[in-house]
Amino acid sequence: MSTTLPEQPMREPGHALHGAPLGQPTVYADQYDPALLFPIPRAPQRARLGIGGQPGFFGADLWTAFELSWLNARGKPRVAIAHVMVPCESTHIVESKSFKLYLNSFNGTRVDDAAEVKRRIQTDVSAALWQGGPVRASASVRLIAPEDFDREPVRELDGLSLDRLDIDCDAYAEPAPELLTAAFDEQPVEETLTSRLLKSNCPVTGQPDWGSVQIRYAGPQIEQAGLLRYIVSFRNHNDFHEHCVERMFTDLWQRCKPTKLSVYARYTRRGGLDINPWRTSHPGKPPVNERTARQ
Repeated sequence: MSTTLPEQPMREPGHALHGAPLGQPTVYADQYDPALLFPIPRAPQRARLGIGGQPGFFGADLWTAFELSWLNARGKPRVAIAHVMVPCESTHIVESKSFKLYLNSFNGTRVDDAAEVKRRIQTDVSAALWQGGPVRASASVRLIAPEDFDREPVRELDGLSLDRLDIDCDAYAEPAPELLTAAFDEQPVEETLTSRLLKSNCPVTGQPDWGSVQIRYAGPQIEQAGLLRYIVSFRNHNDFHEHCVERMFTDLWQRCKPTKLSVYARYTRRGGLDINPWRTSHPGKPPVNERTARQ
């Protein structure tokens, strides 16, 4: 099994999550308040993976917010779905409950139009991602109006399903990278593999996070049974979605030595939000933010 550093209690002073709203009783504000956004530094979890400074991957975190509403200038409620793309090179992520509280703060706020709502979200989230420092890569925001809701598709991740394999699994406590192997003495391949059996837990509340994962790679062929067992080994692991995907990417890159690799996970929504991290070894166009049936 993989080794991990001792965890510091998350509510102790000095911890990155000290003071975060996640797991705490909450009063919902209904007046716009960007101070509700709670940034969490990426660096500590990346350091656990041996990543210091600029990470050796590209990518983004794709968020979908289904609970967005505000008042127009005449006080009539408006609703929208928000797609938010967070660049993985940002120094911070935004804690998910704080993002929900921030979006709820629009509920009783009069805003001239949807363009202004979009502008505020982009500005506020971008500032939080860089902890108030210079914004080197801003979040992108797209609002879907109600008349376009029926154009939001439901699609499953494409690729060969690992779930078809009839295997024994017995590792659930922590990610087990030793399960990963590849055929280094054979011809390289290029393939896309998927699984709907990804599960991890919120590191604060312990609530289950259900997800699907897609792995695209080129290089030595990855042994599929071991890969599926590795994905299952996250089942009782406590970490945020972004960190789980970065751990997968790092373990696959180090153990299987592909020449190209991308790892994309789509997690079931909680609190009206889904978070879908994507990490890739080569820059390219990010996945289209399309929900799966479980989302």
